[in-house]
Amino acid sequence: MFLLLKAPFASFRPFQSGSYRSTTPVPSPSAVYGILLNLAGIEQRTATDQPITLIRDDLPEMEIAIGIPNDSHSETSILSQQLHNYPVGASGKELAKKTYGNKYWIAPVRREVLVEFSLIIGVKAGQELCDRIIKGLNGELDEPRYGLAFAGDNNFLFDEIKVIPDKNIPFAKWYCPIKDNTPPSRGICRLTTWIDRADNTNTKIQVFAPLFSNSPPENAWLNLPPSNA
Repeated sequence: MFLLLKAPFASFRPFQSGSYRSTTPVPSPSAVYGILLNLAGIEQRTATDQPITLIRDDLPEMEIAIGIPNDSHSETSILSQQLHNYPVGASGKELAKKTYGNKYWIAPVRREVLVEFSLIIGVKAGQELCDRIIKGLNGELDEPRYGLAFAGDNNFLFDEIKVIPDKNIPFAKWYCPIKDNTPPSRGICRLTTWIDRADNTNTKIQVFAPLFSNSPPENAWLNLPPSNA
């Protein structure tokens, strides 16, 4: 099945630090997988009373494809904010007197934000899982779920999430992993395909490039969780 998602604002931040925080043009496959599990009311975390919330090893398998509709008017904007840091130890304590009790470790940052964001998600999964996603969208799941599906930053929410028939899939640019001998193209980005919360060095990241098509190309479909996760 295919889902169309729309949000007035969105931001999907890769692992980064510094005074400029960028966004990828689409959510990572690992983030999309989390959104789908949220809609289906499936908790992906292990026990939440530990310092690190790990990912369960019995999560459902699915194939996903990620695309941007060709008629999308999304654009990237930049906003400026003050970033409040909480230094470890006594770093910067000499600045405290100058602020008379206020926060003294503040730095200006610039953040990229996607405006009028639209997204298509293709899902290949068992019928039971697809039915759970639809029931979740319709508010028919009689069980608790953790939080809401959000558009990257947790203060950005989707205005619309709906199922679209196969025959109505719009022409779109689908993000496909780059393979050997792939020719240069515009819009290349690095996306996280799976996160290892216990050891971030095992987190999987791939380079993707958009390909325009009426339906997802075969190499746009990704299996999650990956077989070696």
